[in-house]
Amino acid sequence: MNNKMGYLVWTIGHFQVCGSKLFSGFRTAMRTCTLRISRHKSAIQSVNPRRFLLNVPSCGLEFSLRLLSQGIPVYCKGDATVQEQNATKTLLDEHEQPYSSALDPLEEDRSSVEEILIEKSERSLSQQFFDDLQKCTSPTDVLDLVSKSAASWKHCSNCFTTMWVLTKKLSEDQKRYERQLMIEHPAFMKLCQHLMQDSRSMWCDDLVYSLHAVLKLGIPQNTRLVQTLLRVCQERLNEFNDRSLSVVATTLSTMEPSSNVDALQAGLQLLVEQRIPKISNIFMLQSIMKCIGKDAPLSLKRKFENRILKELDHLTFLNAQHMFSALAAMNHCSIPILEACSNKTIENIHGIPFWQLIHILRSCRILRYHNVVLCSAVANYVTSAIYMWDTKQIVLFLSAFEGVHFRPVELMDIVAEKVTSHPESLNLKDILSILRVYSLLNHVPKRKNQEFRESLNAALNKYLTRISNVDLLKAVYSFCMLGYLPQAAISQLLQEDNLSDILTTGFKKEQNEKMLHCVNVCLELDSPSSFPKPAAVFTKKPSSPLVSDFPEVREALLKLLGDERMFQQNIQLPHDYNIAFEIEMDADRKKVLPVTEAEDPADSPDVQRVAVLCAPVSAFCFGTRHPRGKLAMKIRHLKALGYHVVLVHYQEFKKLKEEEAIECLKGKIYSADALCFSDVNLQDNN
Repeated sequence: MNNKMGYLVWTIGHFQVCGSKLFSGFRTAMRTCTLRISRHKSAIQSVNPRRFLLNVPSCGLEFSLRLLSQGIPVYCKGDATVQEQNATKTLLDEHEQPYSSALDPLEEDRSSVEEILIEKSERSLSQQFFDDLQKCTSPTDVLDLVSKSAASWKHCSNCFTTMWVLTKKLSEDQKRYERQLMIEHPAFMKLCQHLMQDSRSMWCDDLVYSLHAVLKLGIPQNTRLVQTLLRVCQERLNEFNDRSLSVVATTLSTMEPSSNVDALQAGLQLLVEQRIPKISNIFMLQSIMKCIGKDAPLSLKRKFENRILKELDHLTFLNAQHMFSALAAMNHCSIPILEACSNKTIENIHGIPFWQLIHILRSCRILRYHNVVLCSAVANYVTSAIYMWDTKQIVLFLSAFEGVHFRPVELMDIVAEKVTSHPESLNLKDILSILRVYSLLNHVPKRKNQEFRESLNAALNKYLTRISNVDLLKAVYSFCMLGYLPQAAISQLLQEDNLSDILTTGFKKEQNEKMLHCVNVCLELDSPSSFPKPAAVFTKKPSSPLVSDFPEVREALLKLLGDERMFQQNIQLPHDYNIAFEIEMDADRKKVLPVTEAEDPADSPDVQRVAVLCAPVSAFCFGTRHPRGKLAMKIRHLKALGYHVVLVHYQEFKKLKEEEAIECLKGKIYSADALCFSDVNLQDNN
């Protein structure tokens, strides 16, 4: 009995020793993997658990085999049968033969020590590589480092990212020069091949950051390197975490459509739709929203919206800034989200950088989101900090405000004074932008109106020798909209060669024809004798937009005038203008005349024609009743044709009750001040 217990205790102890060696081997292997260094043969493969389990003395193995045999008595000396001895011998032969050369314990310990020393050496080399990588100052330095060392996939990913970081703040010329040196470097092709070969074994974060850096470095999208990375991203898409999805979404948003891009984007869309409820990071949601784009299904857009609405309480100032761009990328206007972001923006307006303010205004234009408080806050901040901005930044602000139809009066007056004082500081692009903004918003400064326009004209004249014909047309068109005719610019525009070039070349022929037609009308009505009209140039007129019926205005006129014969509807005028309603009155505008009684009202001094214009909200500057450029030009020209103009803000008119609508029209038609908002000066700033 003592012998039986002794063998049992010995066997159990031996298996404990074997187990400790086995798990020690596994711990060593896993520690090696976590170093993320380049070891193509995993340390786990070098651990052979069978070696530990099978390197057992024969007596112990004989005892354990007998112990595990069913129906055979416990081993006792002299009682073993021939069958048991044969079975034991067979098993020993099977296991001892392959491992007859197994290492002894001292050799095994020596092997483990060597593995640890190798790990420490490789870890030291890897750390040295990253230390040297941080000292690089150009992409060429990075490639020189690669050529001197064996780069692993981790090194490879960091190399591309470092090269991009080193070049992203350079000027375009410097980027072009560094890119050329990078491509011509002998180690660059080696690094690209290494990245392609190891892309399937890289960590997901390294994979997506490599793709992002490669594209940022200017490597063409149709190259084998980029297409390989796209394919690998498709294959491993399900492995991506939220951060990886965010990075690849940001990268795809900058790429041109192709088969691999479309496939990856479609897969990303399906995966994101499943993961939306689990993504709690708002910044990652915004990045993915930018990639999904405006063509995403409405159901997916609403899932994003609902997810963000649940996180509004945790919305930070930084999240609010980027939310405008994210919603604009999807072209999805969510009023609750935009209002929350607007409030955050207004509260922290002084901490928002220049470009972020521009992106907010541009996003509002795309989303058609009109928030007068937000626009006023941005305008007041820009005006108060006018000393911080250079000319280019101010011009970009003005263009962004014009995009949302907002007229920052104080800011535009200050800019007009600067232009009047220092017109030589403007380049051609600045001149064209300022002319466009001021003409479309119908704004002239309260003081020195004529001096402002003459200063712009003088600045433009310096560029007449090298300005393109289309840009010349745009400049003249803007001047004409402001009611100013630049002599030298118009004379150059009216040359037959320049006009022929404008009408026969370019991809915006229809738009150019419309601008030329407006210039022609201004030459005829604003200053008919100053410029000769060239033959066969302005013969083609753009088609006029159809005039709506405006039933609310028509009903109010019927109630006011009592008869349909007292006014006409949808009148087409010679210069391609049309008016909603025309009324003929006596010279004092005290009595309305039936249409049949006035045979030729244009030639009769006793008849005053009244034009009722019904303008949509888009024809006015945002948040005001100030008419925009085209409407103001139309009113000016109708006055030149002898009309007395009544301007009706149609959206506001529809909100009036019947009695209020009648009183409104009565006061405008019969009163001396027929214009509702500004009678004489249509460019009044009030």
